[in-house]
Amino acid sequence: MSRNKTYISDEQLHVMELCMYHGIMVQVEGLEREPISQICRCTGSQSWHGGDQWNDWVWVKQRPGRCYGALNGRLPWQLQRLFKIKLQNEDGAFVEYWLALALTTIPENSGNLDPVSKFVQVRKAQAAVALQVFSMGNIIGCVHVIPEIATSSKTGDGWNEGWIVNSHIDLATWNDVYNQ
Repeated sequence: MSRNKTYISDEQLHVMELCMYHGIMVQVEGLEREPISQICRCTGSQSWHGGDQWNDWVWVKQRPGRCYGALNGRLPWQLQRLFKIKLQNEDGAFVEYWLALALTTIPENSGNLDPVSKFVQVRKAQAAVALQVFSMGNIIGCVHVIPEIATSSKTGDGWNEGWIVNSHIDLATWNDVYNQ
């Protein structure tokens, strides 16, 4: 299986327009299957209203054929940047690409529920794919994750190795995970 690859020339890069954004609106289904808007925020390294940075976790639709157990073909990734690039094609027309950069995760236990906690767990992807750029169109909603804090036996310092996907935070996630 081959993928079409588009390469950007140096000339295109020099005239490329780049716009950064701090949030996007995503349509999700409500309780009665009515459309509801969610705002997914991402400030990158900038503070949010004088506080800490705010980089939401979002559901990202994965390639067809990747189910990941209870996750139903999606993974929770943490937004790092939201941006639009405008490139000029060979015909002289401008084409816009709405893109996101995110910290990626991979599912534990193939994305199936943990037998004890009954939650899905994910961990940070390996360094080679820890950050990915993808189309904003693959963001299908916000997700709530709970950090798992491990303690090093040598230093006693807590460090984040993985997350628990909180499927009890909203009814849509509950239905997706438990009512398949």
